[in-house]
Amino acid sequence: MLRSLRWTPALLILLLLFCTLPAFAAPITLLTLKGVINPVAANYLSRGIRSAEKSNSTLILMLDTPGGLDGSMREMVQSITGAKIPVVVYVAPAGARAASAGLFLTMAAPVAAMAPNTAIGAAHPVGGQGEEIKGTMKDKVTNDAAAYIVSLAKTRGRNAEWAEKAVRQSVSLSSNDALKKGVIDLIAVDVEDLKNKLDGRTLKIENKLIRLRTKNEAIRRIDLDALESFLYKISEPSIAFILLNLGMLGLFFELSNPGAILPGVIGGICLLLAFFSLGMLPTNYAGVLLILFAFLLFVAELFVISYGILTIGGIIALVLGGLMLFNSSAPDLAVSYQVIWTVAISVAAFFFFAIGMGLRAHRGKITTGKEGLTERRGEARTDLSPKGLVFLNGELWSAVSESGNIAKGEEIVVESVEDLLLHVKRKEP
Repeated sequence: MLRSLRWTPALLILLLLFCTLPAFAAPITLLTLKGVINPVAANYLSRGIRSAEKSNSTLILMLDTPGGLDGSMREMVQSITGAKIPVVVYVAPAGARAASAGLFLTMAAPVAAMAPNTAIGAAHPVGGQGEEIKGTMKDKVTNDAAAYIVSLAKTRGRNAEWAEKAVRQSVSLSSNDALKKGVIDLIAVDVEDLKNKLDGRTLKIENKLIRLRTKNEAIRRIDLDALESFLYKISEPSIAFILLNLGMLGLFFELSNPGAILPGVIGGICLLLAFFSLGMLPTNYAGVLLILFAFLLFVAELFVISYGILTIGGIIALVLGGLMLFNSSAPDLAVSYQVIWTVAISVAAFFFFAIGMGLRAHRGKITTGKEGLTERRGEARTDLSPKGLVFLNGELWSAVSESGNIAKGEEIVVESVEDLLLHVKRKEP
């Protein structure tokens, strides 16, 4: 009894200190990020944090990502750790995941939350071109990433041992297991449930303890602006693959028809956007070279009689290039098979039929002008001995016989044209 009375003043002091903590009550700022971590995503998060700091509100980042670029991930981690307001990373909705770079963002947040039926982990690093790193460089990159994730986990009081395994062994956890192992702080069904569970939570922001007041606060959404949305959309692997092919088709049109202008302009724009997209993604440039080689084979088919071998080779090269363009284990970081085959067959058909027919027409017999008169048939209207008049194409022409005298009324064939004089011969029976 005496011991409990001895502790009562200390408990009262702690309760008094808790009640006097500054309350953090303001409209909640909600960001939604679904897709690859890249410079566009980093800029979006930075803009959202600046806006939340101006309104002194709690920021919730609803996250669903397969991972992304290491540089952009580190920039976003710095934005979260340097924020002057509470930042909550919420892996949602159901079915979402925070893989690879997403794990680092979740670990960096003062509050880490997940929705039911979501996953987190699989953060083993890959190379700048998407391929598996090998040798000494693999050890360096893996050790650096492991040290980074451990530091973030310890700073936020989370399971650093598991976080290191996620980097070194690519392990993953469901939301329930992540909560049991101390990887996240709470599970919330939706944003409203998250608001209720955040209410009253104490956080340390800029070396100051604050108490969240979120239960009855309104939500202010900040979405990607028009430019960010456009740039983020074209950063998808399938879109980048399509833009690259459209760009090369446009430039081919312009080079084969100088002065057309429009195909060249469209092709140039598509290529520039494709290069931007490739820069946003872990691109394997061997895939880019294969796609370029495919177009060379398609063009060569127009000038070389290969009986379709070059076209088949072009299709194979284009398909392999699409498969290798973003060599990643995450489905969101690869070109879909449907897009690859659709583009490959469409491009091959375009070169085989459209351009092939145009070239065949170009190489065909000329039917107008002086050249169009060659090998035409007519009738001698006077005796040609060797000169006279012939009737051709509804007109009378001066002609000279190249095969001896030709009697009036005989059928003639034009051999050549010199100025307005036809060189003709008697048509053989």
